[in-house]
Amino acid sequence: MSDVFNFTFVPWFRSVAPYIHKHRNNTLVVGLSGEAIEAGKLQTVVQDLALIQSMGVKIVLVHGFRPQVNEQLKAKGHEAKYSHGMRITDSVALDCAQEAAGQLRYEIEAAFSQGLPNTPMAGATVRVISGNFITARPVGLMDGVDFIHSGLVRKVDAVGIQRTLDMGALVLLSPFGFSPTGEAFNLTMEDVATSVAMALQADKLMFLTEVAGIRIDANDPESPIDTELPLAEAKRMLATLPSATQPTDTAFYLQHCIKACEGGVERSHILPFAVEGCLLLEIYTHDGIGTMVVDEKLESLREASIDDVSGIVALIEPFEKDGTLVKRDRTEIERDANFYTIIEHDGVIFGCAALYTYPESMTGEMYALTVSPQVQSQGDGERLLKRIENRARAQGLQSIFVLTTRTMHWFIKRGFVQMSADWLPEGRKRSYNWDRKSQVLVKKLS
Repeated sequence: MSDVFNFTFVPWFRSVAPYIHKHRNNTLVVGLSGEAIEAGKLQTVVQDLALIQSMGVKIVLVHGFRPQVNEQLKAKGHEAKYSHGMRITDSVALDCAQEAAGQLRYEIEAAFSQGLPNTPMAGATVRVISGNFITARPVGLMDGVDFIHSGLVRKVDAVGIQRTLDMGALVLLSPFGFSPTGEAFNLTMEDVATSVAMALQADKLMFLTEVAGIRIDANDPESPIDTELPLAEAKRMLATLPSATQPTDTAFYLQHCIKACEGGVERSHILPFAVEGCLLLEIYTHDGIGTMVVDEKLESLREASIDDVSGIVALIEPFEKDGTLVKRDRTEIERDANFYTIIEHDGVIFGCAALYTYPESMTGEMYALTVSPQVQSQGDGERLLKRIENRARAQGLQSIFVLTTRTMHWFIKRGFVQMSADWLPEGRKRSYNWDRKSQVLVKKLS
């Protein structure tokens, strides 16, 4: 039994190590929805955050309390009122929000204080510090609706939060802000988390939500989840969506992810709290979970057109000459230009990959995965792989495969498994070069 355990645990732990090194000293802002707490996820989320902090990540936790406030209002026989996707906070709702926030902060601090033996919190020492780090302003009147005590973030005390993080503490924020005159305003968790992430220039903003992520076809509830959305594509999608009024609306969290990325946060995430360990899966595994909106700045990850053929040929030609890639004629690349995804920077193509599908076998071949030597080891190969996976999912494929003679270990690290050439679809098996003896590597798509 111990040998079996060693063979599974040791390789797994080693595979996680690069992500531990990568995220050490990073700043992470987590928006924990009130719905996640209501669903009983607080204990496991706290355990995972304590573990993440122990690996050198600085954490700001912003909790929501929508259902908890509604429960307080119901107990008082008072109706919850909304408009424009925001709560109208009258004096009764403000009292309920303060009560709910106080109760939740108590529960969260208690959860971080656990240390029972044989639990994930054993030996953990997490200091939780809250404070009046948020200055707010009133929403005021919108289309004739008075939001009374509902507010928006005016300013974040980024210096104060950063000093607290540098002391080794976890910062806990409730969705409340105060005016210079001492007036309290009920804010939204999403507004606070986004504003704090921007003010800190955080490395990641992560929302733990009811939704599984953003679907490739936002209008089809059965469409696969788009695991990585470039900022430009996310903005195009948001422009086609109706205004969000419910947390389950596609635009609800997407608009905040876009705002954060535009404000200097490189990566914003929408994670499903229903999946156990969603934070750990996103941070410490290659494939991650949910949807990540990423600001690619001057670099563009996009599908190729016929105008890109010359750049693709120039990129892959050296790799064809040394035998890394199979030689392809320019006319073949021109014919299949729409199969290619490219990474372009200032008009120069630095990476490419192509997907040829075999719909009858529910699979597709990824080929010509190439990254310029000038930018290797910067993660462009992984970004191309993720985009090809998303393209395959969007076409209803259940797997993708590659044929390689030199880069087998790179693909195995990223979830591919070796198969015999007999596994190949009939159409590909007929053209398989048995003399080249390429390894067949397959990855199943969830």
